[in-house]
Amino acid sequence: MDAEWQAKNAELANAFQLEREAAAVAAIDWQSAEQVRRRALEERLQAKDKTHFKELHDAQQAQARLRDRLATSDLRLSVLLATPSGDRGVPATTSAGGLVHGAARGELDPAAAQRIVAITDDGDQGLIALKACQSYVTEVLVTK
Repeated sequence: MDAEWQAKNAELANAFQLEREAAAVAAIDWQSAEQVRRRALEERLQAKDKTHFKELHDAQQAQARLRDRLATSDLRLSVLLATPSGDRGVPATTSAGGLVHGAARGELDPAAAQRIVAITDDGDQGLIALKACQSYVTEVLVTK
């Protein structure tokens, strides 16, 4: 009976060892798969980061060109003018390039135009940053 008990104990120890080895192999396989998944996620996030950086850079360049054009009076901003009674109000302004057709317009002071452009620049940058954040969250959640 003692030999029978030792054989049974050895059989159980062997089964336990095989189970532990299988669990270790499964953990290593899982870890390898997670590393591959993480590397792929990091590559996708890096590509999206480059895209968003390019969008931000392009928007900043466009805003800089717009500010330069406003500063040199190459471009003037204007607004539609209206009166409470609904008539045209202030007569349309004219420029060397031609007449303003349609609704009456008033030309903005260059300093006010610069402030408006700065505000829209901040808004553009905020929207690009929001898009980048949304893209990041979506990418991270999809990979879970």
